[in-house]
Amino acid sequence: MNRFLLFIPLLLLAHACGPQAASSQIQTQVCVYGGSEAAFTAAIQAARMGKDVVLIEPTGHPGGMVVEGIVKDIRFGSSVVIGGICRELYTNIERVYGREARFEEPGWFSPYEPHVAEAEIEKLLAAQKRIRIIRRQRIREQGGVRKEGAKIQQITLEDGTTIAAEVFVDASVEGDFLHFAGIGTETIREGNARYGETKNGIRAESPSRQFEVQVDPYRIPGDASSGLIATIQAGDLGTPGAPDKHIMGFCFRLCLTKNENNRLEIAQPAAYDLATYDIYRRYLAAGGKLFKPQVNREKGKTDLGSWHDLSANLYGENWEYPAGDYATKDRIVQHHEDFTRGLIWFLQHDPAVPEQTRQDWEGWGLCKDEFTDNGGWPRRLYIRSARRMVSDYVITERHTWRENPLPVDDPVALAWWPPDTHHARRIVRDGYAYNEGFVFGGDDWRPFGISWQALIPKTAECTNLITPTCVSSSYVAYGAIRILPTFMMLGQAAGTAAALAADQEIAVQELSYATLHARLIQDGMILDLPADWLHIITHND
Repeated sequence: MNRFLLFIPLLLLAHACGPQAASSQIQTQVCVYGGSEAAFTAAIQAARMGKDVVLIEPTGHPGGMVVEGIVKDIRFGSSVVIGGICRELYTNIERVYGREARFEEPGWFSPYEPHVAEAEIEKLLAAQKRIRIIRRQRIREQGGVRKEGAKIQQITLEDGTTIAAEVFVDASVEGDFLHFAGIGTETIREGNARYGETKNGIRAESPSRQFEVQVDPYRIPGDASSGLIATIQAGDLGTPGAPDKHIMGFCFRLCLTKNENNRLEIAQPAAYDLATYDIYRRYLAAGGKLFKPQVNREKGKTDLGSWHDLSANLYGENWEYPAGDYATKDRIVQHHEDFTRGLIWFLQHDPAVPEQTRQDWEGWGLCKDEFTDNGGWPRRLYIRSARRMVSDYVITERHTWRENPLPVDDPVALAWWPPDTHHARRIVRDGYAYNEGFVFGGDDWRPFGISWQALIPKTAECTNLITPTCVSSSYVAYGAIRILPTFMMLGQAAGTAAALAADQEIAVQELSYATLHARLIQDGMILDLPADWLHIITHND
């Protein structure tokens, strides 16, 4: 059975490009930590600016969800503002398939295969001889970050390796580095009152991706005293707009195929329990139509996502993850894998599943040529939300408003996506299963600039750390930022800022935005919205 590689201390230093560490004590100028889409762009940018860089990649595979299953994270015409290293990567990927990228064509996206994206990322990294990669290592939970005053001096990895740097970048999604460094973070849905929002906290109504059929939630149908079936949590709706600990569901973005020469069967898990999937049996019996694999990428492969009323998102079962220790995170990741493997087995084999649904899933399996070091299974769970930094500047829903948005004078990248938060809970409402928490789309949002100030901590907390992925934002605003191209571009911005701050030997808070802006533009970043942005998003949803 797979063990999620992000959370396995293999005590291994691995090399992909640049010189290997000769000892357990490393001195560098910029240290980038994290397994996200922003980590490799931050490292490449800092190296291109002449800095020695250590990239710590806990998963072992730089690229985040770009190489772990997601393909279509360009939408609403967002390709028109993709610039810098992110643009370079997509261009290189398209050339592998003999095509030219079409960024100026709203609605365009690249249907690449994960292993192709990974190969191109590794080539970009290998070209930078100043980058040293440490793979499959995490920061030590206890005593892993040493500070003097507000400045980080060094970090210690689980195998005892120490890295001292002038500037650090937390390019994880988890935000553990921030937390270990004593920087304030948030993990919950804050509630509307905190930042004057309308879409945060508990949702009064959640019509998007709501159950299409009525599903009895009780073990003995109609008998509340019998207890709840799996995937449904106890408790009532609560007060609309109030804070809540539950956050949007996670899933694996599976790459499947029906090609017999490239297919790996998904076997029944050892821990398979039919009762776990009672809600699916009842949903199907009530006439519900489940999600199914569809070819949406090269070579007949899938990006099997989960955003439906009933799919592989485990709503309400991940709230411990953001603030959890490594053991908690490991457990939740493994639970998602066991559940997802069992769900596919159930849909392919259980006689209670209607014939049409079994036919929809029949013949699909993992790809032999994807995630080859992990049996065809993605090495990373799609963590949609974890820790978010709380700094002096906080991005909120009000930045996303189409009418009278909060202005941004110091953008380092553009967010071109509506607030997008998947359901956070599955409860009983009016006697039936009910999904709560989805926010998406509508005609009240607009693209916006992501402020440089949202990437840096409060001065009193830390003066030499930047985060492109755990930016200071509310839960609902983060839903408009957490997109692959946006993270890649924020990573480049963080790498640029880290290099400039190291050059000038200053706190990151002292860096001149004018200097940062000039360098970002020089390196191909796009920081101004096109004049026809409203027409683009209106016609390319």
